[in-house]
Amino acid sequence: MRAIESGLSIPLSSVKPLEGQVRYRAFCVQATRAVLKAGRTHWRDVSPVSGERLEPFGAVEGLEYRRCPSSGSLFLAEMPDPVAWARVLREVARQRFAPDGFYPQLAQLRTEHVYTPKLEWIQNTLRLQGLPRPTLVEIATPPSVMSQLLGESARFSDVAVIDEMALAHGEATGVGDRRVEVAILLESLDRVDDPRALLEGVAHMLKEGGLVFLTALVSSGFDMAVLGINNVYLCPPDRTNCFSLSGLVTLLADVGFGLVEVSTPGVLDVEVVQAHLQRDPTLPLSPFERQVIGSTEAAREQLQTFLQRGGLSSFARIVAKKLGGG
Repeated sequence: MRAIESGLSIPLSSVKPLEGQVRYRAFCVQATRAVLKAGRTHWRDVSPVSGERLEPFGAVEGLEYRRCPSSGSLFLAEMPDPVAWARVLREVARQRFAPDGFYPQLAQLRTEHVYTPKLEWIQNTLRLQGLPRPTLVEIATPPSVMSQLLGESARFSDVAVIDEMALAHGEATGVGDRRVEVAILLESLDRVDDPRALLEGVAHMLKEGGLVFLTALVSSGFDMAVLGINNVYLCPPDRTNCFSLSGLVTLLADVGFGLVEVSTPGVLDVEVVQAHLQRDPTLPLSPFERQVIGSTEAAREQLQTFLQRGGLSSFARIVAKKLGGG
């Protein structure tokens, strides 16, 4: 099984600046509150990973999160019905790409530092797996920059986009019963209301031996572990679910996938904590954590490299293969 490190150096300001995230988060929280207030809701009491009863974790501006006791994965507790949640995901996706949204001012930088490296990762893995021009679906809530890059790459015989909520809830996806060779889920498991059902839908549409490429923010990573509920990047709907790395691995195995690659090649954990501390010096960090964040640039770089190598960054990349019998 492969594990990938990244030698890239990406400043936080070029891909997800903290102040921009604060403004975007306000929109997301308002949209989530509105949908919860507008109709019937239900509470998630059981972990999608282990089946155990979820335990209290904390609240993001009044929106409660609960924790899986065995995996440490985090889940938004109160949810609306699937139709309403799909509407919120579309609303937030449009906001990200609106002229005054989070992404347009960073479009070129995000393409260079986020989407292009992901495309290269996918293409390199497919070469190693002997899949030169596979059929591919991206599971997402449109619009998706990645789908455009995938289509333009000419490395795939066919590229389609499937709405993640439609797939999770067994709705028509537009691809019928045909099986594909590759599925891509970039933070999809972080957003949907039923992540296990989404993975089961992916497994159904993949050929035996087909690959799933998955990225996620993980609760077991450094900045999530240090900041906890105070992490500005933890908010619905983008982080409705925040799995730990072990939680993702367990869920994939339960659904019938074998691991090909598990990596945490994130480069921003230390800078994320540093930015939070600069914004709010009163955050409840331990003296040692403050000492680490306040150390030399060389020491912080060494720490980030250690986090990558040890599977302890908060950005996870996983490649898994559909096993026989699924």
